Amino acid sequence: MSSREMIDACMKHSLFSWSATGKVDPIPVARAERIYLYGPEGQRWIDFNSQLMSVNIGHGHPKVIKAIQDQAAELAYAYPGMATEIRARLSLRLAELVPGDLNTFFYCLGGAEANENAIKAVRMFTGRHKILVRYRSYHGATHGAISLTGDPRRWPTEPGMPGVVRVMDPRPYEFSFGSTDEEIVANNLRYLEEVIQYEGPKNIAAMFIETVTGTNGILPPPKGYLQGLKALLERHGILLVTDEVMCGWGRTGKLFAFEHGGIVPDICTMAKGLTSSYLPLGVMAVSDRIANHFRENVFWGGLTYNAHPLCLASALAAVNVLVEEGMVENAARMGDVMRGHMERLAAKHRCVKEHRNIGLFGTIELRKNSRGERLVPYAGSHPAMPKLGKFLRDNGLFTVLQWSMVMCNPPLCITEPEMAESFDIIDRGLDIIDEAFEG
Repeated sequence: MSSREMIDACMKHSLFSWSATGKVDPIPVARAERIYLYGPEGQRWIDFNSQLMSVNIGHGHPKVIKAIQDQAAELAYAYPGMATEIRARLSLRLAELVPGDLNTFFYCLGGAEANENAIKAVRMFTGRHKILVRYRSYHGATHGAISLTGDPRRWPTEPGMPGVVRVMDPRPYEFSFGSTDEEIVANNLRYLEEVIQYEGPKNIAAMFIETVTGTNGILPPPKGYLQGLKALLERHGILLVTDEVMCGWGRTGKLFAFEHGGIVPDICTMAKGLTSSYLPLGVMAVSDRIANHFRENVFWGGLTYNAHPLCLASALAAVNVLVEEGMVENAARMGDVMRGHMERLAAKHRCVKEHRNIGLFGTIELRKNSRGERLVPYAGSHPAMPKLGKFLRDNGLFTVLQWSMVMCNPPLCITEPEMAESFDIIDRGLDIIDEAFEG
């Protein structure tokens, strides 16, 4: 199909996520390779967001494609109650790679499903009902997962799942818990413990966090937060669930983001980079203590496609590529390169409010005036942002613009020249926001 034929048919006969279909303007993608997307007429875009922060190893890796092909020829599907060789092999590999005693895995089809099953697991294991979550968070679009979510995407689905208690993050949108990491951690955890007392510790099963907050700001936790949070929750018998759907599998320069904090959670949910999105797969990894509970007690969860052989084969191949080709180390190294480019843009463009990154998980946040007000209010819009988006796309770069943020999350195989080319396009695009600067 031509680009026009592709777009017209998709818009007429399919719905697009988080969108009014008549208002979308999708990029027509015919194929992809490494960090590049290609259109039917030969157009090329740098994929500077790894699609949805998920194609960690880059597009079209031949080892992953061959693994999927080989598995399809051998065993395309087996129902979830069966044992398969690929299930055994992936489970053994994950037990080697996932830190601590997270040695047991429940396989589903994506991050939202992993979080749904984690909700069930913590409630079954503890016998408690309430779950703590943070406002600056996103955990998925299914019923339970969207109820855990703090950002405005939950609003149209409310009232949602009962038992959810939302608290402020270490770094809320406007309010500040302090000026140093030490102050922020101490004040946030003091506030959190008071909330726990109000809700009754004996009623709270778990707290779910994105280890590094994703679409709500790319917010690495302040130093000491993860250790302090884990200790606080343990005092009250509350489990910690780290959602590493977006920040896991090398994105932050370590295999898992919780490794930066020197902790191991009770449950870790993952997806996206696990298969680099070549096929859909989500995983709930549980500690030995929780796994042993479900050896004697029924885990009431399951779907037709749990532990799907094709998805497991793609995960095993993608994980091996990530590790064996040094992409985690490249993410750590290129994170410093990214920070250098961001610092250069911040010095040049008055519209840059701040920038953040940990490994290749980053964002540039924009402001509208010298007082530092964000260009876009919470859950709002600004006419300059669609103009910036069009400029980036017209000049060969795809990324996500979220409120006042320009997302910077390329595949972990990106090189220094490719990083420089990407930031050169963003540099020129920020002139549009500088023109909209007020005073």
